Amino acid sequence: MKASAKLTGRPDRHRTPGEHPVAQGVQPVTYVSINEVGQHIVEGEIVDEGLVCISVNGAELATFMCSPRDLEALALGFLYNEAIINGREDVRSVHVSKADTCVDVWLKDTNFQPPERQIVTAGCGGGVTFDDLRERHDPLDSGRTATPGQLAALMRQVHLGASLYQRARGIHTAALADGDDILLQVEDVGRHNCLDKLAGVALQQGLSTHDHILLSSGRISSEMINKARRLSTPIVCSRTSPTSLSVELARSWQICVVAYLRQQRMRVYTHEDRITGLAQERLDQREIA
Repeated sequence: MKASAKLTGRPDRHRTPGEHPVAQGVQPVTYVSINEVGQHIVEGEIVDEGLVCISVNGAELATFMCSPRDLEALALGFLYNEAIINGREDVRSVHVSKADTCVDVWLKDTNFQPPERQIVTAGCGGGVTFDDLRERHDPLDSGRTATPGQLAALMRQVHLGASLYQRARGIHTAALADGDDILLQVEDVGRHNCLDKLAGVALQQGLSTHDHILLSSGRISSEMINKARRLSTPIVCSRTSPTSLSVELARSWQICVVAYLRQQRMRVYTHEDRITGLAQERLDQREIA
């Protein structure tokens, strides 16, 4: 298996010598655990969340809640997914504030004007997009296919590779994969932030996202499928559900939506022709679910 590209940001912070290290992205917390045996106090960890702004050429563009780590990747990916930049070569410099509360991006285009309209998207603190989903976009031109077994194996890799989730729970993850291996994986409290960070890391590493498989722990909503279109990932998988608009858009853009992907179970909502090895006679049957 290829080595996954894990983001670590700054080195791990420590409480005191000899204690368990606190990774960037989590904070120490004390809580009471109650079960059928009794109750006890636990010194554990909880995921970090903060308010971060992105400014472009000195003007604030967007402010949103996120995991305050890997902020340069978050900013670059957000600008890419919103089609404000088309590559790392469009960026002159990036500066993250010492407090990890602001990312200043300076473009080579000094005449950049921020979009006038913002759309606050649903869930996980609310994402921001400037794209009008009513606009027409060309369908993805891709021959990418995968078997149910490949997708199940990839989602297992994603679950095991979510290091902050394994430590503290309460955080989303997203990954970019080829047919067999995870190429990049990121984590954030916002599922939409994960897709921005994924795009940003790909830009930083010079890795094309085209024709790969996108896997997410979060709901596939309209802004998620729009980011997938921008990333040119023709198969999008999630452990949870899609929305009606995301399914409608995925049909139009020739994106295969695979939801409730857990073990060998999954639901294929669109373009099932991208999933090979399915028995056609079973697809011809209809059942009420």
